[in-house]
Amino acid sequence: MTQPGRLGTGIGWRPEIAEAVEHMPGIDWVEAVSENLCPGHLPESLRRLRERGVTVVPHGVSLGLGGADRPDESRLAALAERAEALGAPLVTEHIAFVRAGGELTASPSLEAGHLLPVPRTRDALDVLCENVRIAQAALPVPLAVENIAALLRWPGEEMTEGQFLYDLVDRTGVRLLIDVANLHTNHVNRGEDPARALDELPVEAIAYVHVAGGFERDGVWHDSHAHPVPRPVLGILADLASRVTPPGVLLERDDNFPAPGELEKELAAIRATLEEARPEAGPEARPAARPAAEVKTPAVRPPSPPADPDPAAPVPVSGLDPAPAPARARQRLALAQAALLSALVAGTPVPEGFDRVRTRVQARALAAKRADVVAKVAAELPELLGDGYRAAFLGYAQGRPMTGGYRRDALDFAEHLLLTGDPRDARTRHLLREWWLERSGPAPRSRRPAARLARATRRVLLRH
Repeated sequence: MTQPGRLGTGIGWRPEIAEAVEHMPGIDWVEAVSENLCPGHLPESLRRLRERGVTVVPHGVSLGLGGADRPDESRLAALAERAEALGAPLVTEHIAFVRAGGELTASPSLEAGHLLPVPRTRDALDVLCENVRIAQAALPVPLAVENIAALLRWPGEEMTEGQFLYDLVDRTGVRLLIDVANLHTNHVNRGEDPARALDELPVEAIAYVHVAGGFERDGVWHDSHAHPVPRPVLGILADLASRVTPPGVLLERDDNFPAPGELEKELAAIRATLEEARPEAGPEARPAARPAAEVKTPAVRPPSPPADPDPAAPVPVSGLDPAPAPARARQRLALAQAALLSALVAGTPVPEGFDRVRTRVQARALAAKRADVVAKVAAELPELLGDGYRAAFLGYAQGRPMTGGYRRDALDFAEHLLLTGDPRDARTRHLLREWWLERSGPAPRSRRPAARLARATRRVLLRH
């Protein structure tokens, strides 16, 4: 069991590695994607881990705290319900937007299907702070928010990442989930110095740390969570651990799962990195924070908590104005995010100031992610379509934004294939049609009254 006020070393719990995680030595805690859990029917693996005293933290991916709209009440209620079902000491989400459009822009609502970066501007910070405060008030446990990886840069940004996070913590008291792999991603893709980010952000506000792998292609780093943790990411972890003792560190792996022994080796490398980088003296001996000369709204750093902070304890708030974000700030942010997302998923022109090449890279990455997730939530589709699944889905996704989540996307994709006469093989087309009919109504076709009556009638006729 973890010690009070600390999480220790953990791993992201995923169904594919659930059994391996249960048997891994030295696992103090796990993190589970909130949207993949049903509070009334928790996986047996998570139940057994909790019975052993292993902490389980729900990690949200769909709240969109960095979006222009206020957080959706039903999504907040779902996150709160999972926190209570798991007995979690805190919950986590992302500093990102995942949807845009709608009422604020009088345009169709669009879903990104993935996390997109928030512009580091005063408007975006005002909106984010209010959204975080709304979430904090609705959740039964403290909230920590994660920095994300980005393939592109917003034009006209007014702050560095460290300054943006510093002000967010200063105004809301929210804790931080720092992903050192995302700092590496932003170093490669945006030229941002990870050491400078650590200089500027309030390391004493860290609830825990993510470590993950990725790969580089054509000068772009892709935060895949499907590859081993590279040495530069461990280097950033060492830099962070030399400044403050993180309450918890967690290895993320979402796909391409290796043998359990390989995951255990990565966890051992993380532990060794933390041990070697552990500060020998108190906070006064750690690297001093770099003066943030570019910050336009000065803030006073709150007193540092003890070297072993409680990951769930809120950071003292300095008392800056907690007033709601101006309506015009929300609308300006809404228009900007809708224009970018439309370019990424609907093929509209790239907004002025964005790098067109990187925007195309981001668009392809979103489509690939969408294809991968649909293949997971509707595993029958790649089985039916075989090697042609991916090309068919990417062709369908081009210019057809996702509007209702991945399960709706899978149904729309199947319907598109049937309407266009694909696949051409009659048997495959018949099986695809049956799959679509079973799932397209308000209830599974096999459970609808007419279907039950037809089956009962058929059984009677067969008996006679």
